[in-house]
Amino acid sequence: MRDVSDRRSFFARGFARALERAATLVGERLVPVHYVRPPGALPEAGLVGACTRCGECVRACPVRAISLLPPDAGLAAGTPVLHPETTACIMCADMPCAASCPTEALEPPATGWQGLRIAVASIETERCIAFRDVTCGVCARVCPVGEEALMLDARGRPVLGPACTGCGACVTACVTSPSSIRINPVREVA
Repeated sequence: MRDVSDRRSFFARGFARALERAATLVGERLVPVHYVRPPGALPEAGLVGACTRCGECVRACPVRAISLLPPDAGLAAGTPVLHPETTACIMCADMPCAASCPTEALEPPATGWQGLRIAVASIETERCIAFRDVTCGVCARVCPVGEEALMLDARGRPVLGPACTGCGACVTACVTSPSSIRINPVREVA
């Protein structure tokens, strides 16, 4: 009897992985562009399907960091998006944007901000003045997470850490123009 159970389990896991992969591929075709989404957002295809485009998350954001995608965004039109390169997410502890969502398109994670990543930050070392031996450190000082997300090395250069959420605070505070820190959407792993 155990052999039958093991076989069923094996095939069920394989089927689940194949279904997940198919959903990811379909999602990539339906919504080929990736956006920086508010905290607690479903993966792109799920968000596009679940979002009612009500705008409650926009109204709930205390700094108006969330906007809705314009009509030319195709299927994603009217869904919430962040532009952390211009207005940083201030990482509200209670995530009012996600809490205000009437569907599960945005939902505050049970763990809060711990381990949550809304975008991926990277440092443009050729632009950053700290890499030219100029004392700066503004980005590290404004980081709401702290040294686990962004610290300065022994030479005063910024180093991104694993706790970086991609909120954009460092981008908007950067003294170079354009900013020496780039923010990119999180891409789901297939």
